[in-house]
Amino acid sequence: QLVESGGGLVQAGGSLRLSCAASGRTSKYSMAWFRQSPGKERELVAAISWSVTAKTYADSVRSRFAISRDNVENSVYLQMNWLRPEDTAVYYCAADELPNRPTLITTPAAFASWGQGIQVTVNS
Repeated sequence: QLVESGGGLVQAGGSLRLSCAASGRTSKYSMAWFRQSPGKERELVAAISWSVTAKTYADSVRSRFAISRDNVENSVYLQMNWLRPEDTAVYYCAADELPNRPTLITTPAAFASWGQGIQVTVNS
């Protein structure tokens, strides 16, 4: 089970830090943050490999967002800076379906466990 926290309402240019806590061990699974806004498909925001050696970001958030993880705490984080109104969405934490995957996967279908989602709203 994955549980997100840290969402909310923020002004454009502000920051938020999302957290995702897992009830089980996730240290051998790549983790990712996705987001979905009304009328749009779910899109990858950022992903981090189980080994922490690889990270990837959507072009729209690169240099503004940072993904990290704590394998002792079984948690993953998303630091979001310089937020824009277009970042408004429901953000989901997800865990890869396969452990120790050698490559960082980014398609939603490859992620078997999902959080319930948390709203992030950025006002202009």
